[in-house]
Amino acid sequence: QVQLVESGGGSVQAGGSLRLSCTAPGFTSKNCGMDWYRQAEGKQREWVSSIDPWGGTTYANAVKGRFTISRDRAKDTVYLQMDSLKYDDAAMYSCNPIGPSSCRGYRGLGTQVTVSS
Repeated sequence: QVQLVESGGGSVQAGGSLRLSCTAPGFTSKNCGMDWYRQAEGKQREWVSSIDPWGGTTYANAVKGRFTISRDRAKDTVYLQMDSLKYDDAAMYSCNPIGPSSCRGYRGLGTQVTVSS
């Protein structure tokens, strides 16, 4: 398995912003897209956003208009800019490369986001 690194989480007050990063070595050259997921304590894992290899983006309704996903091909990194954070956004966030079979096999630890009201 290939290690990917999620970072940028932390504690923020409601209304604040955070930018999460996901670095997955080689995922750009493999023509992978990337999903962001989150899982709050006691809740099911929830899809948040995706970016495809050509830069197309999609968002869950819960975050649309507040979160922005982007990618830096040169750095093999995908970002999730999170603005106007709400208490319900608090969760462990993780990323997952998607696409051809070569995009599988990545594993990361996630990054924790805490939002205080």
